[in-house]
Amino acid sequence: MLQVSYIREHRDDVVNSLAKRNIDAGTMIDEVIALDEERRKIQTQLDNTLAESNTLSKEIGNLFKSGKAEEANVLKKQTTALKEASKSLGDALNATADKLNELLYKIPNVPNNLVLSGNTDEDNEEVYRQGDVPALHEGAMPHWDLAKKYDIIDFELGNKITGAGFPVYKGKGARLQRALIAYFLDKNTAAGYTEYQLPHLVNEASGFGTGQLPDKEGQMYHVTEDNLYLIPTAEVPGTNIFRDVVLNESELPVALTGYTPCFRREAGSYGAHVRGLNRLHQFDKVEILRVEHPDNSYAALDSMVEHVKTILKELKLPYRILRLCGGDLGFTSALTYDFEVFSTAQDKWLEISSVSNFETFQANRLKLRFKNNQGKNELAHTLNGSSLALPRVLAGILENYQTPEGIRIPEVLQSYTGFDIID
Repeated sequence: MLQVSYIREHRDDVVNSLAKRNIDAGTMIDEVIALDEERRKIQTQLDNTLAESNTLSKEIGNLFKSGKAEEANVLKKQTTALKEASKSLGDALNATADKLNELLYKIPNVPNNLVLSGNTDEDNEEVYRQGDVPALHEGAMPHWDLAKKYDIIDFELGNKITGAGFPVYKGKGARLQRALIAYFLDKNTAAGYTEYQLPHLVNEASGFGTGQLPDKEGQMYHVTEDNLYLIPTAEVPGTNIFRDVVLNESELPVALTGYTPCFRREAGSYGAHVRGLNRLHQFDKVEILRVEHPDNSYAALDSMVEHVKTILKELKLPYRILRLCGGDLGFTSALTYDFEVFSTAQDKWLEISSVSNFETFQANRLKLRFKNNQGKNELAHTLNGSSLALPRVLAGILENYQTPEGIRIPEVLQSYTGFDIID
């Protein structure tokens, strides 16, 4: 959530920056400023009314002590009116604050200066590419056919048990999946991230804290009886560890990693781009999260990008990095880099990671602060990234490492799988 003080002081900059997201925010921003002016005015009236009431109460007490009960009772009538006025003003203040917050919740984060204007993912900016696309043998298959041929993933069984988008991993497919999770976690902990095991359901406050609510409510599975949500990513429970927390500056940075299943209701469509592992309703992901001093967050973002690059280099998968344009940028993000691995059998790029800096946007919703060296509370910056989302990494491995003899296992994973080929 944007800070009202920042909106007031940088009104034109906010409007111009949000235009990169193809949002004409002028009217909305002016409404925020007007509501804040109204809130401030009511707050001043309330403060003055309470101060007057307190002054009269002291005077009434002194009059009673002096034996001037009649004069005291006259003033008591005035305090009664002031109390009624205070209640009315308090109700008006709460109503105005609620309207202001409801509006602020609808405004996305302001994009970083590096973010270009654009409408769709076609306008994203490629900033890096690494790895050679392998030349596959004649008769090479997409991963969904390989999964069936080697009996390692059963999409039809998942459909029977639950529905489309809930695959069942079997045999060496399940072991490869487990190997990837362990490998990703080991890489992250070696890089200084503390491992956490996190809940797979969160409450409504957690959803609001990281910005999934109300923006992505339709994409989340909702346990209505308990008003809990299945997590769309470990970012949600992981970042909410720090909700309503004031850290000491010396405790920064905070870096954690965690593996969770992820659940997304996002509407699917038909075609090869959503077949197999390309788009799922349940999938596994290993996440990295950071809480940073504002002065250091963009250096931290760069280090996260470099960290994911080392993983893909070891997996020897061809990949590229995109800097997302305004039209493709997530609601809460100020700057996002997407990693895409090339699927040779499908002849297309598949997104496997997003690494983002949210600046103070989440921290303001979370009330996540740190005490700076002047002893004042200041909003921290939050960041997160996938390292990595498993389905499309697995798809890339199956397709790019296939041979006529079987599917080779990347060398770095062989100590985790205990085998070097799926045949």
